[in-house]
Amino acid sequence: MKEEKSCGTITIKDNKVLMVKQKNSGNYNFPKGHMKDKEEEIDTAIRETKEETNIDVNIVNNHRYSMTYPINDETIKEVVYFVATTNDANNIVKQESEITEVIWINIDKVIDYIVYDDLKKLWIRAYQDIKKLNLS
Repeated sequence: MKEEKSCGTITIKDNKVLMVKQKNSGNYNFPKGHMKDKEEEIDTAIRETKEETNIDVNIVNNHRYSMTYPINDETIKEVVYFVATTNDANNIVKQESEITEVIWINIDKVIDYIVYDDLKKLWIRAYQDIKKLNLS
């Protein structure tokens, strides 16, 4: 079975979470994208957040939140997220080729924007840790 990996961030600022609306699915998600050869997961997460939103982020800790799902009968995908913060919240520029909207969602409303159950479960785990870190 072929494997793919994407990495991204759950970026927190002023009790809000950075989310993107993806062109291909029309669904909201956290910024993420494919790893490049020999790139580390955290480096991919930071780069992809910048590419999709123009926001510079700082990873809070190295704790990774991951989920795996089949894309089709031949490919399985792992998506890894890291919690991040930013001081760059107002300089949003969306990546026109992949993103239709970049928004800051109140942290208590994020679950309402997530469509997929596996991403909801990942968010719930991350949110519990975010509260413990006093980021919200």
